Amino acid sequence: MAWAPDVIQRLARRFTRRPPGETLPLQDVPREKLKALEKRLGYRFRNNEVFIQALQHRSFHQRSHHPARSNERMEFLGDSILNLIVGEYLFHLYPSAEEGELTKLRSRLVNRKALAAYARELHLSDFILMSPSAAQSSGKGQETITADTFEAIIAAIYLDRGFGAAKGFVERQILLALEGGAVAIHDENYKSRLLEFSQSNGYGIPRYVIVKEEGPDHDRTFTVEVLLSSVRQGSGTGKNKKEAEQAAARIALTHLNIHADSQD
Repeated sequence: MAWAPDVIQRLARRFTRRPPGETLPLQDVPREKLKALEKRLGYRFRNNEVFIQALQHRSFHQRSHHPARSNERMEFLGDSILNLIVGEYLFHLYPSAEEGELTKLRSRLVNRKALAAYARELHLSDFILMSPSAAQSSGKGQETITADTFEAIIAAIYLDRGFGAAKGFVERQILLALEGGAVAIHDENYKSRLLEFSQSNGYGIPRYVIVKEEGPDHDRTFTVEVLLSSVRQGSGTGKNKKEAEQAAARIALTHLNIHADSQD
């Protein structure tokens, strides 16, 4: 009997087949762009077409009047695969957790904010095919576009090389995001915990310093360092100063050998 993901993959390929003329011609996407994306993803494509499909936001076709489909179907498939992978990941990571707790933890790893964070780590916005107006969108609009594209990329990897490849990719991105403080699996106020530690150990009040601002005005990324008694303890990034400070505080807690993800 075939393993369930293999059966799902065969069905997915059947339902994602497209009539001639519905895909964007390969020559319309520069080869160097695809090679750069391969490098960012840490993954070598077998079928370029599925990745081109995954990059196409619906605004791209509204502007060009091209008959190809957007990445919305890929997003649908990627969302299903992502939930399965994250569910299995948490099931093994927390063997004593009840269903309600696992569901809550999963939502923190697959919500729009988390998906956008994974996409930022990969700089997916550099590769998305969309209209100029969509590219200039800010806040939740841009967050949604990049989050949806991340899910579509998961689907592309799944269709290209199977469930194992998709699982490896997703788990790698989640671990990188957790380790870098871009995503938190527990609902913690890391700044408050660091402040409590700092004051109780005679370090005074932590000082947060913005060391870098990158990206256009509508899509800024901030890098913040946190210092205790003028000694750098960690740095973090975020789409606003508050998010970057929380990430820096989390890294500092880890550096100081305080379990940042423990719950009181």
